[in-house]
Amino acid sequence: MADRVRGFLFVDYVRMIRGNKAVDWSKHLQPEDMAIIEGRVEPEGWYPMKTFERLGLAILHEVAKGSLDGVRMWGRFQVDAVRKQFPHLVAEDDPRDTMMRFGVLAASFFDDGTLEVVSADDDHAVVSLAYRMGRDAEETASTQSLGFFERLVEVSGGKNVSARFKSKAWEGAPRTVIDLYWDRD
Repeated sequence: MADRVRGFLFVDYVRMIRGNKAVDWSKHLQPEDMAIIEGRVEPEGWYPMKTFERLGLAILHEVAKGSLDGVRMWGRFQVDAVRKQFPHLVAEDDPRDTMMRFGVLAASFFDDGTLEVVSADDDHAVVSLAYRMGRDAEETASTQSLGFFERLVEVSGGKNVSARFKSKAWEGAPRTVIDLYWDRD
C-alpha cells in the first residue's frame, strides 16, 4: 500500500464529511482520521493512505449508500476541481496530450507510483492503478478513477468515450487496468 497521498486528494473527502454533520463518522473512522478532518488540510501536504482509504469507504457507505454508480459519477465531477487546481492539465481538443499531462501530474499525487498512464494515442489510452487497499476500497477508488478519466477525455475533446476495466486488482490482478477509447471527431 502507498504510504502517503497528497492533501489535494483529501480536500473533497473532508468537505463531504464536514458537510454531513448528522452522520456518526466515528463508526467508520479512527481518532487520527477525525483529527485530520477537524484540522486544515494542506493541498501540498502528505497524508496517510490508510486514512484516505477509511474516508473513501465511509463516504461510500454513508453518502453514496453503497452505490458504485454514484462513486463513478463523483469521479466525473472531480475533473472540475482538478482543472481549477491544475489549469494547464487539459490540452484543448487533444485527449492524448491531456492524458500524457495527467500521467506526469499523477506521479506527484502518491509517493509510490500508484497511478500510471501507461500509453496514450490519438483515440485510446491505458491507465494502470494499484491503490493496494482492501477489496472494497480498491474497487471504490478504481471506479472513481474510471469516472474521472471518462470525463477528463470528454473535456479535452474526446467524443463517444468508452471506458472499461481490462483487469481488476480487487479480483486478484496485480493492478487494475483501465482501457479508454474515444472518437477524435
